[in-house]
Amino acid sequence: MKNDYALQNDISIGNSLNYNSNYFSGLKTGLPICLGYIPVAFTFGIMAVNGGIPVWLTIFISVSNLTSAGQFAGTNLIISNASLVEIAFTTFIINIRYFLMSLSLSQKLESDISLSKKSILAFGITDEIFSIAAMEKDKLTFSYMMGLITGPFLGWSLGTVLGAVSCSHLPKLLQSSMGIALYAMFIALLVPSSKKSKAAACITLTAIFISCAFTWLPILNTISGGWRIMIATIAASVMGAILFPREGEDL
Repeated sequence: MKNDYALQNDISIGNSLNYNSNYFSGLKTGLPICLGYIPVAFTFGIMAVNGGIPVWLTIFISVSNLTSAGQFAGTNLIISNASLVEIAFTTFIINIRYFLMSLSLSQKLESDISLSKKSILAFGITDEIFSIAAMEKDKLTFSYMMGLITGPFLGWSLGTVLGAVSCSHLPKLLQSSMGIALYAMFIALLVPSSKKSKAAACITLTAIFISCAFTWLPILNTISGGWRIMIATIAASVMGAILFPREGEDL
């Protein structure tokens, strides 16, 4: 018969193997997200350094945030010398959806995961990671979620490093032309979703209409960029909620 030490050792080895299996399963699932994040983060690195933010600070922003739309909006406001209040409110409005995503996923996590581990997982929740995790039928383990987050985090960080470092070595003319990639990226993200969903198309067109009004109409065009983003985001979201409410099993 095995003594207590041998049994504990076997249990420890079993737990370790199970942890590694779940981790690598999550890592494999998150690989496509990792690859998709690299070009977007590359664009962010170029935009930030081209706007005058130091390379090391650009990389630090990506490593400490992992919020694509929030980073783009917040960094643009920093570059345009917006006030701290404006930057804070704008990024809060854009990133508030992560609160809801984290709350939703917390109901799918195994019950023995501590608050500190949940906080670590909350840091890595993005739209794409949430979509994959929410579709899992089984309870989510800490190791699986860590594997799922690791790839996208590394992809986002690597893309930012490549963009920030390469931008500092590119000719000025080429740096400026790379800004077009940002608009192309958002068009590539919005058009497929708008073609599949009437609600997404309506919300997108509403946000575009409001942004155009703030750009060209007198008085409205005096409002700063951060407040424009906040107003357009809230107004388009409210209109979407009123025109396309989700009920019953759609929730």
